[in-house]
Amino acid sequence: MTESTSSAPVAVVTGATSGIGTEIARRLVADGFTVIVHGRSVERGERVAKELGAHFIAADLTVEGAADELVAEAMRVAGRLDVLVNNAAIDHTGPLLDTPQAEIRATFETNTFATIACLQAAGRVLREQGTGGAIINVTSRLASIGVPTMGIYSASKGAILALTTAAAVELAPLGIRVNAVAPGMTNTPLYADWVAEQDDPDATVRRVASAIPLQRIAEPSDVAAAVAYLASPDASYITGVSIPVDGGYLAT
Repeated sequence: MTESTSSAPVAVVTGATSGIGTEIARRLVADGFTVIVHGRSVERGERVAKELGAHFIAADLTVEGAADELVAEAMRVAGRLDVLVNNAAIDHTGPLLDTPQAEIRATFETNTFATIACLQAAGRVLREQGTGGAIINVTSRLASIGVPTMGIYSASKGAILALTTAAAVELAPLGIRVNAVAPGMTNTPLYADWVAEQDDPDATVRRVASAIPLQRIAEPSDVAAAVAYLASPDASYITGVSIPVDGGYLAT
């Protein structure tokens, strides 16, 4: 990677080597951003970066200091930072009362602690630049509703929803906007794998869609569009909000 000399705004997207993260990176590139895609898989990351015309930085964000190193490397590559999209996350499903502590800690290490660390690292750089900026946390509809077997995941994302509002207030004097996007069920490879495991995949797809007012699940591009809006100057007076991208599910 070589240092960028472009005056384009710069965005770092964590967890951008598949699914929603890749689509967010794709949209931001299309919107004129210099994009840094992050992930743990070098093979996937380099492939996505080449496809999108982005830069790739590999990091395990659960390692202490990795978030600071990611942001420092992004600054070396691009020379500035304008937007952080906190998208990296892992899934967890299991009975609440029987979930081992190791699984709980692993879920929070990625979904909560690493997200906080990235927010801190990016926030310090934005503070030093003095130009403001945007931090967008990708949470989930499950941060706001209860679903059996999803309690640990919900808690990890709910913590980030609470962080979003608190950080928005605290960082507002610095011109740093902090918002969240909360996807509902989304057509990702993880969703496709889950559907394929069901006894009647077609019936499962119909059942899931029927519970959503707009009668379909989200596409990754739907989520990316909401992120792109919050990253844009059009959202310059918006901070501390969570936009549900769920087809009206939370409204029911």
